[in-house]
Amino acid sequence: QVQLVESGGGWVQPGGSLRLSCTASGGTFSGYAMGWFRQAPGKEREFVAAVSWDGRNTYYADSVKGRFTLSRDNAKTTEYLQMNSLKSEDTAVYYCVVRYGAASRATAAYKYWGQGTQVTVSS
Repeated sequence: QVQLVESGGGWVQPGGSLRLSCTASGGTFSGYAMGWFRQAPGKEREFVAAVSWDGRNTYYADSVKGRFTLSRDNAKTTEYLQMNSLKSEDTAVYYCVVRYGAASRATAAYKYWGQGTQVTVSS
């Protein structure tokens, strides 16, 4: 059974930075894409970023492009989301996702989801 464990969430002031991590276990993970979605109170879950299995291709939502950087370490089956210049509108629960195949922006494309980690940006 695939398990995803997120860490790194918390509270930060506007303009600050946080780094989220997600470690996958319970599978072979060869040829799998990883990514992040988020859900703010009262809003639908939305795509944040995704990375291809080899780390060569990354995809970002327009709202985070230029501020967030997604990377992965396949030896550790871990991905990292570096979030800089955080805004209050980035406040949400962030979910790590994994799928076998190409990276996707679609929620329905991902079979495996983490439990989520809270990110709060406020002064």
